[in-house]
Amino acid sequence: MKTLYARPLLAAILTATLVGGPVSPAFAQDAPQNPQAAPAKPATSIEPVSLGSAKYNYTRAPKPFPNLFAPYSPIKIASPVLTNSPRIEQLIHEGKLELSMQEAVELALENSMDIVVQRYNPWFADTGILKAKAGGFGGTTPGAVFGGSSANNPLLNFDPVVTTVLTLDDRKSPINNPLTSGTGTGISSLAALATHTSIFNVQYAQGFATGTTFFTAWDNTRNSASLSANLFNPSVQTTIFAGLQQQLLNGFGRSVGTRNIRIAKNNRKIADWAFTQQAITTVTNTIAAYWELVFARENVKVQQQAVTVAEKLYNDNKKQLEIGTMAPLDVTRAESELATNRQNLIVAQTLQLQDQQALKNAISKNSLAPNFVNVEVIPTDLPSRPEAIEAPSFEEAVKEAFAKRPELQEEALNLLNSGIDVKATRNALLPTATLTAQYSSVGLAGNQAKFTTATVAGAPVVDANGNPVPGDFLPATQFTPNGIASAGFGDALSSAFHNNFPDYQVSLNVQIPIRNRSAQADNQRAILTQRYLEAQLQQLKNAAMLDVRNTYIALTQDRAQVDAASKARELQQQTFDAEQKKYQLGASTVYLVIQTQRDLINAQGTELRALANLAEAKANYERAVGRTLEVNRVTIADAKTGEAERETLIPGTLHGQVVGTERLSFNSGQK
Repeated sequence: MKTLYARPLLAAILTATLVGGPVSPAFAQDAPQNPQAAPAKPATSIEPVSLGSAKYNYTRAPKPFPNLFAPYSPIKIASPVLTNSPRIEQLIHEGKLELSMQEAVELALENSMDIVVQRYNPWFADTGILKAKAGGFGGTTPGAVFGGSSANNPLLNFDPVVTTVLTLDDRKSPINNPLTSGTGTGISSLAALATHTSIFNVQYAQGFATGTTFFTAWDNTRNSASLSANLFNPSVQTTIFAGLQQQLLNGFGRSVGTRNIRIAKNNRKIADWAFTQQAITTVTNTIAAYWELVFARENVKVQQQAVTVAEKLYNDNKKQLEIGTMAPLDVTRAESELATNRQNLIVAQTLQLQDQQALKNAISKNSLAPNFVNVEVIPTDLPSRPEAIEAPSFEEAVKEAFAKRPELQEEALNLLNSGIDVKATRNALLPTATLTAQYSSVGLAGNQAKFTTATVAGAPVVDANGNPVPGDFLPATQFTPNGIASAGFGDALSSAFHNNFPDYQVSLNVQIPIRNRSAQADNQRAILTQRYLEAQLQQLKNAAMLDVRNTYIALTQDRAQVDAASKARELQQQTFDAEQKKYQLGASTVYLVIQTQRDLINAQGTELRALANLAEAKANYERAVGRTLEVNRVTIADAKTGEAERETLIPGTLHGQVVGTERLSFNSGQK
């Protein structure tokens, strides 16, 4: 009698435990062939996630007005924020962080340290533009081949430079020869000549992209001496200069003069694309970590279900062994199954903890923060079979990848920079010819002694023998001091402006390097670099095509695998149901029930793994064709026009349009 009721009771226990146990709704007995995800929490905002808006535009220097000292003072740059964003705290309730996939992506973009570090590179590129606009080398950024042109063209300073010289010189000099020193002949002993010199010079110079340098100067000198034969004492001399220098061969033209500025601006775009690549990588890795945690949590539930069933079967078999209705081997077999399932549960729990920590690291700056370290992350989305996202054809997918993949855009910009460098090094092969034209006007004035004159008898007239002739004298002019005529700086300046003493000068300076090997080496290396980048671009395009093809195949195969796994789980469920009925009728054994139960659990895990793989394959395909940001509603665009706040010009999408970048082409005629 006991045996009569034991089998139906065991079958009922197995059925109730397996079907009614802690199984995910997506994998319940009556689940459809293509299970859908559980309803996600309503989105808090329909606006795209933006990674734009910085606090400073590093391509601009501080303005000298109204603060004249601003260009000579360092700017203030805030320290990086290394704490978790407040939104993490807002999402934590009772020690648990319930998270949808979109929220995980948003938190990752807010807190990823990879994003924080990569964000500095566009700012470095901004400072490179500022440096190049002043006439220097902008410097390299990650992904950029050129920091500036390698051509040996004349470098001009595009920032105006004002040079001021103020000199005061007061000295006493010993007089060794009073005649040549202008002190007269009345000095019979060593004397000192006291002189005082004051110099005030101002010069302005500025270079221009055409290879032109403009300069002007205003020099002023005042001299005075205690003993002097000069016409003016003290004397004031003022000189006004104005001139131009123009490069006629090497260094001529705006295309050469702006070479480093254009390279620096392209490097800024390269830094933007590198930041985009980091954003895509962060989003893709976060999506993968999210679905891995989803799989790990659901797998723990499946393994817990297996342990529960195995425990009930083992306990029931022990009772039947005690009453003599079951052989000891069946009890041992059930105990072995229980031990195996417990081991699988421990492995699944370990994997869940590891995957949870990986996701916590992805969405936080500091996963050891006191309010976050012990928080349990609970994904609210379940993987589902996504709708077809593949392009209509492989050619269309490749075309989309060529237009959106960051590494291809970086290489195209490097190729543009190589063309700039080739032209510059070609110009540097020419000799250097500098034409200089200069005009100056000099004015001189100062205090001058006034004299009255009178004719007086001079030296006596002598005869042929040298004897004086009585009464005959040579007339002489006598000078008597009669005050000083004062003149100063204003008189000298007036003389200069009236062009009383002009100076016009034109010169041509030509330097011809014999053999010119250094410039030839620069030009040859520039051409080789251009050819190298052309080959490397094709290499990257081939790699992109392969990546698109592989991810397309993986997505297609994973979709088919989900269909097959769902069908297999459905059939295994039917097999298990049939085996239970046979067991109730006495046509099956405990071993067969355990085996079909194990197969059903494996089928459930396989279906879950296939769905997670499909979700990750979708993310990888979107990465391969460059859709990651737009699919996940992420934009990285410039700030509003007219504002000085900008973080990066990363290309993203807004309202279905690509923003923040110019359309790039891989044609040789690209501008």
